[in-house]
Amino acid sequence: MGAYEQVVVGVGARAGVSAAEVRALVEETLRAAGLSPAAVTALATVESKAVEPGLAEAAERFGVPLLGLSSEELAAVAVPHPAEVVREATGTASVAEAAALAGSGGGRLLVTKRKSAAATCAVAAVPQAHDLRHHGDAEVVDAGAGLVDLAVNVRAATPPAWLKQKIAASLDSLAAYPDGRAARAAVAARHGLPVERVLLTAGAAEAFVLLARALDAVRPVVVHPQFTEPEAALRDAGHRVERVLLRAEDGFRLDPALVPEEADLVVVGNPTNPTSVLHPAEDLAALARPGRVLVVDEAFMDAVPGEREALAGRTDVPGLVVLRSLTKTWGLAGLRIGYVLAEPEVIARLAAAQPLWPVSTPALAAAEACVTPRALAEAAAAAEQIAVDRAHLLAGLAEFEEVSVCGAAQGPFVLIRVERAAEVRTRLRALGFAVRRGDTFPGLDRSWLRLAVRDRATTGRLLQALDHALALTSP
Repeated sequence: MGAYEQVVVGVGARAGVSAAEVRALVEETLRAAGLSPAAVTALATVESKAVEPGLAEAAERFGVPLLGLSSEELAAVAVPHPAEVVREATGTASVAEAAALAGSGGGRLLVTKRKSAAATCAVAAVPQAHDLRHHGDAEVVDAGAGLVDLAVNVRAATPPAWLKQKIAASLDSLAAYPDGRAARAAVAARHGLPVERVLLTAGAAEAFVLLARALDAVRPVVVHPQFTEPEAALRDAGHRVERVLLRAEDGFRLDPALVPEEADLVVVGNPTNPTSVLHPAEDLAALARPGRVLVVDEAFMDAVPGEREALAGRTDVPGLVVLRSLTKTWGLAGLRIGYVLAEPEVIARLAAAQPLWPVSTPALAAAEACVTPRALAEAAAAAEQIAVDRAHLLAGLAEFEEVSVCGAAQGPFVLIRVERAAEVRTRLRALGFAVRRGDTFPGLDRSWLRLAVRDRATTGRLLQALDHALALTSP
């Protein structure tokens, strides 16, 4: 299910209904919608029932208001399951469905009327307008000194000294226009590909813009939750984007059957930001079709030991486009360097959409340096250390009953679910830690936070701060 601005549960009840019965019915109905109780913004009912102690207590336990709506207002709402006996008693044909729709102020019905012995329940919601341009760096802008950055997924203590020296040495060549041939050949050799299958870009973000502008997609589909720039770029280019939303209940694992057969452009991350789920390579390859472009964002693949499940370098998957970034592992977000691996025809079309000299000389020097055997060995060692540090973080998080980790994290970050996540995030900030809010990702709501994996000492301090933050925000 997606994330929503408002989630309203409409409730009808007989006199004397218990709060326990209402809560059990509401929770069951929310599960049917793929929602947690933390997503609910209000309970709503006809005003004559708003005085029922069981309804008031249930709303209080959910931590939301109980809205009492007039029978005239509810009678004007069209409902899918009208009942004349209910209309005669209350003036509306379905209290639960009408109250959910009216209370959400123009939302859509997610779950139609469900019943228990003494209550009825329905869920309506207003889809959230996600801020697709919000990224982790926004969490630390103007934060001041001393804030530990767990919001941005760039490896700490980077770039290393030897890489800085390579970049600095390139400054002597700034008078000449950039020449990307050597870097392009180096990247091609790193993946065992001909240079015609490689395009250097100003970070993976530029690649998404090129794909949106250069490819004539008719039915683009983006698999969410994931990095939001692909959808933003497609929308900016005038495309109508369809979403496939993976479910927390399924561990955010990809089922290829969820992608519409008619989709001619499919975008998916692996490992996926922000869920940290690593999809099997063959599941991704199963998405390939004649006439379809399959874009796999592997920006974090070099943080996975052995780069298992990688598709980079594969030439047997038709329509495959793999994106790689050098900014995460090597700390080069400010330099902007990444690349595209694809069939020569696709590379040619993307290159034609690029401006002249799109990648700077220092960025080209970095690209060439980061694919040498020495650099690859260092990246492999870093990936092994990230796995150890992530296990330490996960073990610490498991100690908190209020925190859940959904999915098997395999990237350099972890997605957690916690009640009152916005408050927890604010408390952590006051305690010196910046973490990434999750509700700007389609498919997630306000109960999610993303944490970057750091060394054991930093994680230890984070866990202490989290313990304090949770204590301060507990009901």
